[in-house]
Amino acid sequence: MEETEKNIPSNRLIIGGIVFIVGQLSPLLIPAVLSSELGSGIKTALSGFLMLGVPELAIMLSIVIMGKAGFAYLKSKIGRLFKQYGPPDKVSKVRYTIGLIMFIIPFLIGWLLPYFEHLIPWYDAYHLWINICGDILLIVSLFILGGDFWEKIRSLFIYNQKPMIDSS
Repeated sequence: MEETEKNIPSNRLIIGGIVFIVGQLSPLLIPAVLSSELGSGIKTALSGFLMLGVPELAIMLSIVIMGKAGFAYLKSKIGRLFKQYGPPDKVSKVRYTIGLIMFIIPFLIGWLLPYFEHLIPWYDAYHLWINICGDILLIVSLFILGGDFWEKIRSLFIYNQKPMIDSS
């Protein structure tokens, strides 16, 4: 007998949601593990488990707690939230051009910087911040470029995908 949205017990949704959220937040405990008095091997194993094991186990456990229908319900609610705040499918030509420039800059910097970093005296002091800014710029550019760009990127990974020629 399959559950529908109307008869999913709310306590199962709440408990499953809490398990899911706590599991996804488990990597935040890694600094506490690293600053503990444990041996380095145990710290490494525990950190790896917090980063890679606990979130996946929490997903499976939350599905078990909520059931298939409960998990599908929660997934649809979260999907609607992200769709509401996600990038629009169509964007203007100016916005697309700005987003494309922002998308290309981190790749150019990442490609050229290893060859020219010795010419930039302050690079060693700020290389982490430069890399973080490049990553943020790349992520923001994907939202500025819009949903159609995501489809273009996705089509790169499909073997039989043919380019669509727009005659407008």
